[in-house]
Formats: sequence, C-alpha cells, structure tokens
Amino acid sequence: MDAFAAHLAREGWSVELEVEFCDVVARRDGETIYAEAKGRTAAIGLDVDTMFGQLLRRMKEQPAAGDQYAVVLPTEAKSAVVRIPARVRAALGIRAFLVSDEGDVAEL
Repeated sequence: MDAFAAHLAREGWSVELEVEFCDVVARRDGETIYAEAKGRTAAIGLDVDTMFGQLLRRMKEQPAAGDQYAVVLPTEAKSAVVRIPARVRAALGIRAFLVSDEGDVAEL
C-alpha cells in the first residue's frame, strides 16, 4: 500500500490511506482512484477474491465521471488476479497494479 501510494504521489496524485474503509484514495485533476490492496498472505487466491468483493462493494451507485477503481497486489499474486479475465475487469472499470519487492509499481 505504501509503495503504491508513493508511486501515485510521484505521478502527481494527492493520496490518502485508509479512507472510509478503502485502502487508498487518490485524487488528481478531477479523477479519483479508489484502491483495495492486499499484501503477501498464505492464501493469496482467497484473499484476492475477497479483495475484488470488497472493491465491488465500494463502487458507487452513481459514480462521478472521473472515478476509477483498482486492486493493488504483490507481483507474485499476478496468477490470482488474472483469474478474473481482463475483459471482465475492463467492463467493471477495475485496474490492477502489481508491486515488486523493490517497490516498483506496474499496471497489469
């Protein structure tokens, strides 16, 4: 979560952590990213499924034009994220970011 927040800050986003049950909320130029993050766990597949459910519950009934949603995970969780097909993530407007051990952030 911290590496992702730092990445967004470097990109010019104003970042808040742990806002209204959401792990990361970032704002820039009329856009807002609402992100759920998971770290390294023993049951990463189950935790990723839970995270997607949490993010879906956070989605607004009537989102603002610039609202975006994202999941943030360690790189080794990629296989769990791609179980949700890219077309489904795109249809739901969910972006996926992977964070390496070194703190590098890449969008899936």
